[in-house]
Amino acid sequence: MSTPATLFTLAGRTPQPPKLAGATLVLVDYQNEYLEGPIALPEARAAVDRAADLLARARAAGSRIIHVAHKGGKGGLFDRDDRRGAIIDALAPRDSELVIEKPRPNSFSGTELAAKIGAPDAPLIVIGFMTHMCVSSTVRAALDLGYATTVAGDACATRDLPGSETGVVSARTLHEAELAALADRFAGVFPVSAFG
Repeated sequence: MSTPATLFTLAGRTPQPPKLAGATLVLVDYQNEYLEGPIALPEARAAVDRAADLLARARAAGSRIIHVAHKGGKGGLFDRDDRRGAIIDALAPRDSELVIEKPRPNSFSGTELAAKIGAPDAPLIVIGFMTHMCVSSTVRAALDLGYATTVAGDACATRDLPGSETGVVSARTLHEAELAALADRFAGVFPVSAFG
């Protein structure tokens, strides 16, 4: 059996983390819902700490910052009028930063995100919750729209899911598998420390 390689590698491409200056940082669904309640993520707080570090450095570098928040129904998950639907305090948007509410996992679907980012001529960095759901669908859609995208994988997290052949797919296994899938062709995947 041959050594596993990404489609990027097989095509002779080696993704690199972009400079924060000139990049757009999109923070997806960093909402209190993921810190508590029925969909609390096992590694959410560590991911928030790393996201806060990247956000602070992106702000200092003059990156464009866009926050995306899932908008659920009144009284349900992601109710934006409830504290649990609010963006986590440590990552709260500044007045100058755009906040886009989305109705579906893909942050581009049914929103102005593509229009606000503009032409795909600058690097796009995506971080957020959940790795296998909204981060993945957003990054995959970004490729279709022509964006060169990177993901800071350690600023993302997900949750345990029921397995189809086993009892449970752990959050850690699902997170790593989704990042590997994205790194195959959809985005460069790097730790927060790689971005400068």
